[in-house]
Amino acid sequence: MADVNYEVLLSSLKEIYQDISPIPAKAVVVADWVRLKCMYGCKAYGRHFCCPPFAPTPAEIRKVLSEYEMAVVIRLVSPSPSATADKDLAWGTANKAKTDLQKLICDLEKKAFLCGSPKAFGMASSPCHLCKTCAAEERLDNGLSVSRSDIAFCRHRGLARPSMEACGIDVFSTVKNAGYNPGVLTSYSQDLEVYGLVLLY
Repeated sequence: MADVNYEVLLSSLKEIYQDISPIPAKAVVVADWVRLKCMYGCKAYGRHFCCPPFAPTPAEIRKVLSEYEMAVVIRLVSPSPSATADKDLAWGTANKAKTDLQKLICDLEKKAFLCGSPKAFGMASSPCHLCKTCAAEERLDNGLSVSRSDIAFCRHRGLARPSMEACGIDVFSTVKNAGYNPGVLTSYSQDLEVYGLVLLY
């Protein structure tokens, strides 16, 4: 175990953001089927550096998780813009929430590092929205091949983090293990919950 007082660390993280829940690293659920949702259900697949095939694989994440004991799950609630929100308005609000989450994840990761957890590493939610167009997508659109090593071209390497689902983490099962009760949205007028994860030690 790291030489860190977990209660002090958790209290320090809550100084930045309150809606976090501690979870044992072994309660982070990794499933191979999750990547299929990226490959066959998401237009960002292969076009964003924080998404597959550039993000760590489920096998790599299982190995990484074996080196950790504790983590925190972060929930960010984004209220619906209106009771009659349409698709475009709802997506704009969602993208802002996901960008806010990415920045929050990095703030919490940094705070954990400064509080004695040098292994701290964060994961966000959904494709990265820090750029209007990812550098990976620009390279592909210009006829260039893109490999994992091209992540060096990311404009926001200090902030960009892979999403949990991109790495094969079953987000629904994991956040339930942290005490949350996620649901599937059926209307653009519903409030959005986005989740992140920071591995601590």
